[in-house]
Amino acid sequence: MVIASIAPENEIGSLTLMPTSLTLTSYAQMVDKIPIGGAFINSIIVASSITIGVLIFGSMIGYALSKLVFKGRDLIFYVIIFTMTLPFQITLIPQYIIMVKFGWIDTYWALIVPYLINALSIIMFRQYFKSIPDSLIDAARLDGCNELQIIFRILWPNSMPAIITIGIITFMASWNEVLWPLIVIRDESLMTMPQLVTLFAVGGRAESQLGV
Repeated sequence: MVIASIAPENEIGSLTLMPTSLTLTSYAQMVDKIPIGGAFINSIIVASSITIGVLIFGSMIGYALSKLVFKGRDLIFYVIIFTMTLPFQITLIPQYIIMVKFGWIDTYWALIVPYLINALSIIMFRQYFKSIPDSLIDAARLDGCNELQIIFRILWPNSMPAIITIGIITFMASWNEVLWPLIVIRDESLMTMPQLVTLFAVGGRAESQLGV
């Protein structure tokens, strides 16, 4: 695929391993046909915002489910696990209706907000926080730390493996998301890379140029 993108049009599909000459014409035509630079920036904004939000909210909920004692804690945890068994497509219509009610269609909010609470991140944070001694948290409380300070000043520095893992998984999943952006974004200036490439490939703008 990479070789075909830099090969002359008349040599694509030939039996030779390497083309006789290299050209960047296909890339120039692609950049000319679609706003790929803007889409790249949109993907960075959306994926980064979702990742930061998931880390913040996931750690807060994970802390509550692992270190705080309150009625219904285990039930909430089991409900979160159950939500992971539901196909994402089941929530598409309700979520779309909510986006319409809020007036978030064709905005960054529609791309970011639905993903800020992530079941996998909550479970991973909960399990990792349970491995941290309660004595560390008790000592922080004696020093006058509130719950948010305990999370971000005590637990976060001691949970970097979990934070890095969740961050990478979330960023990659957010970057590769296609279906939801196709539903809520119609403005080309707000489209993400996967969405724009998908529309470019199936929308006919590549025309018959194999390199593009």
